Amino acid sequence: MLLPTTLVGSYPQPEWLIDRKRLAGRFPPRVRARELWRVPEPYLAEAQDDATLMAIKAQEEAGLDIITDGEMRRESYSNRFATSLEGIECDKPGEVVSKAGIVTAVPRVVGRIRRTRPVEVRDMEFLRNNTDRQAKITLPGPFTMSRQAVNEHYRDEDEMIMDYATAVNAEARDLEKAGADVIQLDEPWLRQDPAAAKRIAVNAIDRALEGLNATTVVHLCFGYAAIVKGQKPVGYSFLGELSACKADQISIEAAQPKLDLGVLEDLAPKKIMLGVIDLADPAPETPAVVADRIRAALKHVAPDHLVVAPDCGMKYLSREVAFAKLKALAEGAAMVRAELG
Repeated sequence: MLLPTTLVGSYPQPEWLIDRKRLAGRFPPRVRARELWRVPEPYLAEAQDDATLMAIKAQEEAGLDIITDGEMRRESYSNRFATSLEGIECDKPGEVVSKAGIVTAVPRVVGRIRRTRPVEVRDMEFLRNNTDRQAKITLPGPFTMSRQAVNEHYRDEDEMIMDYATAVNAEARDLEKAGADVIQLDEPWLRQDPAAAKRIAVNAIDRALEGLNATTVVHLCFGYAAIVKGQKPVGYSFLGELSACKADQISIEAAQPKLDLGVLEDLAPKKIMLGVIDLADPAPETPAVVADRIRAALKHVAPDHLVVAPDCGMKYLSREVAFAKLKALAEGAAMVRAELG
C-alpha cells in the first residue's frame, strides 16, 4: 500500500488509568512513577490491558494501517525498559541538566548493563492477538538511554552505549518472535548531542537492530509539544548521518516545526516516516490540510518511500482530539493515495 499510516508510538492514556495532570508536568523523573497510576497494583495489569484494547480499537476505527499498543503500560517512552536493565540503580537517582537548565532525576549506571528478562514481549503478544493489521512496537534507543542516566561504572562511555544497544537487540529479537511487523527505536537525544552522536550513534543503532527481519525505524523528534514550550527548531543537527544506519525507515517530525522538507533528500536511501500532524495545535487538522502536507513531501521523496504519522507521540492530547487527528491523517492519506492511482 502507498502512504501507509501509523502512530509514532503513544496514544492518550485514560484518566481512570493514570494521573494525566501530573503526567503533563515534568513528572516523573525517569526513575519510578508508581504514584502516577490510579489503579492499585493488584489490578493494574488488567486495567492496562483494557486501556490497550481501547487504543487498538481507536486506531483501527480511525483507519490507520499499522497499529501500536498505544504505550498504555508506560509512564514514559523510555522509563519502563531502561529501568528494567541490570546495572541500573533507581532508588538513589542521579541528576542530569538539560540545555535549558532543567534538572531531572535519572537512574545511575552502577554496573555492566545487561538485559536479564523480557520487558515488552507480553505487550507485543497482546497487541498481535488483538489486531489483524500490521503491528508496531517501540523501544528506547541506546544513545538516548545513555543520555538519560548518570554513568558511574564505565570508563569508556561508548562501551556503555554499546551495552545498551546489545540489551535493546535482545529485546527486539524477542519482540520479532512475538509477532512485531515493525520495530521502532526512539532516539530523540541524537540531536541534543550531535558530536557524540556522530561518533557512536550509527554503530549503536546498527548493533540494536542486528539480525532483525522486521521493518525497522529510528525516530527523531524535538520533544513532546506539551513539554517543549515555544517554537521548535526548524532543522535537525543530526539527520543525514542516519542514511548510513541499518534502519529501513527514519521517522521525523515536520508539521509543528515547519521543517524544510528538502532535508528528506539527504535520506534518499531510506523510507521516511513523516510527521504531518501538529501536536501543539489543539484543533484537529482537516483531511485537506493533511493531504497538502503529504503532497509537499512528495516533491522530495517517492510515494513508495513515504509513511505518514503524527509528529511525535500523542499521549498528552485528549483522547477526543487525538482520535480526530488520526481520522484526518487516514483520510488525508487516502485522498493523496487516490490521486496517485
